[in-house]
Amino acid sequence: MPDAATEPRGPRLVLLGKQGAGKGTQAVRLEEHYRIFRLSTGDLFRDAAAAGTELGREAKGYIDRGFLVPDDIVIGLVREQLAIDDRAQHGFVLDGFPRTRQQAAELDKILDGCPLDLAVDLDVPTEVVLQRIAGRRVCSNCGANYHVDNPPEHNWTCDVCGHEVVQREDDTPEAVMRRLELYEMKTLPVIQHYRRAGILAHVDASDETEEVFKRLVELVDSYFDAGSRAL
Repeated sequence: MPDAATEPRGPRLVLLGKQGAGKGTQAVRLEEHYRIFRLSTGDLFRDAAAAGTELGREAKGYIDRGFLVPDDIVIGLVREQLAIDDRAQHGFVLDGFPRTRQQAAELDKILDGCPLDLAVDLDVPTEVVLQRIAGRRVCSNCGANYHVDNPPEHNWTCDVCGHEVVQREDDTPEAVMRRLELYEMKTLPVIQHYRRAGILAHVDASDETEEVFKRLVELVDSYFDAGSRAL
């Protein structure tokens, strides 16, 4: 086995984009393709809420009203996850973080000495996002994603774990529009942050999932040469 100091690693990525841009779906595919650690703040919050923790209840209250979870809660959770999961040392993709300029700055500190390789903005028109979210459904247990045009095989029960597939409480039109407003106000400065750092790239994510994934892989491969990157 190669020495840890010289062993090639996978890319360190951040996915940005509006709610419904496909960040979660593409993050799963990138995780599998590059065999890297995927960190989804949405999954972390849902797991905490299902476990009935104080953090989970607090986060769920913000999410259900279409608000962003406060920075201090999100930053602490991400810092902990990146520190305790050894897989993150071999590369990762972050889905749902950072969402504010403060979160981006804190992530730079967390990754001190191990900077990001690329921040990818998944660009989708608002009207496409609204159409996608209106038909989106999710497993109430494992979080697997479905759509009314691509449902599970059997009567809205999850193909993965067999639990009920439902519409998320934060996918109501009112909550979605609130999140889009917050995106314009809070997350666009994150794009500027990574543009200034010279690691921002854009991908047209308005097409079918498979086509968007091909574009992502071509982009990441053009920026990242795994054979020349060591841990």
